[in-house]
Amino acid sequence: MATYKEVQTYIKQQYGFACKTCCIAHMKGKCGLNPRRSHRRIAEDRKYPCPADKEQAILSAFRHFGMIE
Repeated sequence: MATYKEVQTYIKQQYGFACKTCCIAHMKGKCGLNPRRSHRRIAEDRKYPCPADKEQAILSAFRHFGMIE
């Protein structure tokens, strides 16, 4: 499984924007990939869920690294 940094680098190269790790974790949860919980996260709900316009780029990165089909 790819690291958050690898996913961020891929998205930056392919799509030209920086992706936050919280967005990657949110999409991992939606795909059933069991993201690790941040030690800085206090609440159960996500404070910053992934914006809809960035979801496809993250899913594309997951496919690139073989994390989903």
